[in-house]
Amino acid sequence: MSGLIEITENGLYVIIEITEAGDIRLLHFAAVPMASDAIPERRKPEFRLLELQLTGEDRGEYHGRMHRGSYPGLRMVYESHADYRNELGRKLEIALFDKPTGLKAVQHFQFYDGVRTVRCWNVLTNEGTSPAAIEYVSSFALTGLDKEGSWDRDVKMKLSIAHNGWQTELQWRTYTLPELGLSHLGDRSSKRISCSNTGSWSSAEHIPMGVLTNEEARTVFFWQIENNGSWHWELFEQADRLALLVSGPTEQDNHWWVKLEPGEEFVTVPVAVGAAEGGFEQAIAQLTAYRRIIRRPNADNRELRIIFNDYMNCLWADPTTAKLLPLVDAAAEAGCEYFCIDAGWYAPGDWWDGVGEWLPSSERFPEGIKYVLDYIRAKGMVPGLWLELEVMGINSSMLSRTNDDWFFMRHGRKVKDRRRYQLDYRNAEVVAHANEVIRRLVEDYGVGYIKMDYNINAGIGTETDADSFGDGLLQHNRAYLAWMDALFKRYPDLVIENCSSGGMRMDYAMLSRQSIQSTSDQSDYVKYAAIAASSPAALTPEQSAIWSYPLREGDDEEVVFNMVNALLLRVHQSGHLAELSPRRKELVKEALDYYKSIRREIPEALPFWPLGLPTNQDDWICLGLQSRERDRVYLAVWRIRGDDDRILLPIERLRGYETDVRCAYPQVNDSSWGWNAEEGQLTVRMPSVTTARLFELRIANRE
Repeated sequence: MSGLIEITENGLYVIIEITEAGDIRLLHFAAVPMASDAIPERRKPEFRLLELQLTGEDRGEYHGRMHRGSYPGLRMVYESHADYRNELGRKLEIALFDKPTGLKAVQHFQFYDGVRTVRCWNVLTNEGTSPAAIEYVSSFALTGLDKEGSWDRDVKMKLSIAHNGWQTELQWRTYTLPELGLSHLGDRSSKRISCSNTGSWSSAEHIPMGVLTNEEARTVFFWQIENNGSWHWELFEQADRLALLVSGPTEQDNHWWVKLEPGEEFVTVPVAVGAAEGGFEQAIAQLTAYRRIIRRPNADNRELRIIFNDYMNCLWADPTTAKLLPLVDAAAEAGCEYFCIDAGWYAPGDWWDGVGEWLPSSERFPEGIKYVLDYIRAKGMVPGLWLELEVMGINSSMLSRTNDDWFFMRHGRKVKDRRRYQLDYRNAEVVAHANEVIRRLVEDYGVGYIKMDYNINAGIGTETDADSFGDGLLQHNRAYLAWMDALFKRYPDLVIENCSSGGMRMDYAMLSRQSIQSTSDQSDYVKYAAIAASSPAALTPEQSAIWSYPLREGDDEEVVFNMVNALLLRVHQSGHLAELSPRRKELVKEALDYYKSIRREIPEALPFWPLGLPTNQDDWICLGLQSRERDRVYLAVWRIRGDDDRILLPIERLRGYETDVRCAYPQVNDSSWGWNAEEGQLTVRMPSVTTARLFELRIANRE
């Protein structure tokens, strides 16, 4: 076959060319049709559909450290394709074959009805007679990201990256390409802009996604990598255009290498890619819709029940019956619906390096932990417990019942990090141990909520039954996801929070299963505002758990600020509620009552940022949610610092509408505001720094 595969689906335009010789090129993947003169004929061979590098094969391009110009990637030819519909939407599968090695690749494109986002992956099968050693394979490859418009890419292209770190999560920054060292000086370069994660904390330094905006064409391209371990993406110059490669782990970047024996198959890490007209907010709207589609259906993401957790600025992993009972009473009075006992319930004293057996401490709970869990239930709340089931402490009593096969191994030694060993979920005994812990908590104790934490990074991987350390890690990552899938089949109503020292594993391999994400361990409520406001760009608002922890020594405005941090997302209540003054308790309850009145809208709302993406250096921060009906907007506004007590908030989506504005929380306040319908601008005055307000805007008299 030769010719074009042309697809127009959900506002996406895709063109794939197949030549007489069987070469296959992805010429176009965008939110607008391709101009007829967009690609010179001589450049089309560089618009690769797939990059695949085998050990011992040549490189066909000036590549530096990037993964372009791969063999047999450059040699593979078209074999067949299938274009059909399934229950999700349109599906395109393109099969390529390399005769010298007998290696077959099938590139998958899964479209989803109603969204401009596609899930992509490759399946490699060795149909030859000799092993095939794989160093790199793309899940998605695209050249020509900058071909719309006439401006130079140094001017028109902007790249948004979410930097991440412990207690400093979700630090979005937007760059021109020259600011990152990729100036357009020729038609190709050895320079790449890349983000990579190596290890079991998938978002240790960056969220696994990116957003690329063409400001001239007013279009945007975006991607996210759906893996709970190592991953890699890179931008570079090819064919005098900007090119993107997105993948799971690689040998060069992540210590991953795999050998396929004849008849064996390897499936790449799935990635989501998409395009839209507009800019960053339109990209996030499409990703938000896609994330809601791929997520495990569950009541938790519809009901958004309020969680109380005793850890943050409260018991700090030192629970006892005596300490918990007053907190349970106060949480119930405030209107919380889950009560989770955090770390420490399983051992007295310093427990960090002794974890692994997960049996309750009789010293902490003389009457037994079930007494406290039953007390929580009697107060009308669902009880929960903290776990860290992927590790075992170096002084755990469980170690005598294990062997080295239970753990990650490198160079013949167990992998140790922060006085813990990493468990290997490919091991059936490890899975049986984890299953029994969950069974005991759910069936014997009546637990309905688990905060599943993960406080180590197991590094590059394990050598056990693996071709490389990274291969062992990826196998374990997938085994852990399979364990989780089986767990939810047994306990479909169990709520599991994804936590890794806060947000160190914030990815949609995990979040397509678990309904809620701990966003941070940040203990300063003022610093938390930027993290909270930025979070809906990386995960759906209803999965974004934000701590709210009124302090013993605080005042009314401190309570309000804490509560506003969480009210448009998922409330993760904490703090010494039992020790607050009556007035401050009233402010907590007022906030939670208001949250209950609007939370049904959050799972269908879309985020926006009137002041742009927040940073911790900003004087003012603002997060908006627009309701599905588009007649209501909710705005969280924070004044952090600075001398100016007024801020102008452009709300373009309400421009031209007469709009009713009210300060929804707190009801009694000293802020003031004014709406300019013609300009679509809300002016807010907040006299004091470190204050926050939540506003509700409704279009007046809309039929």
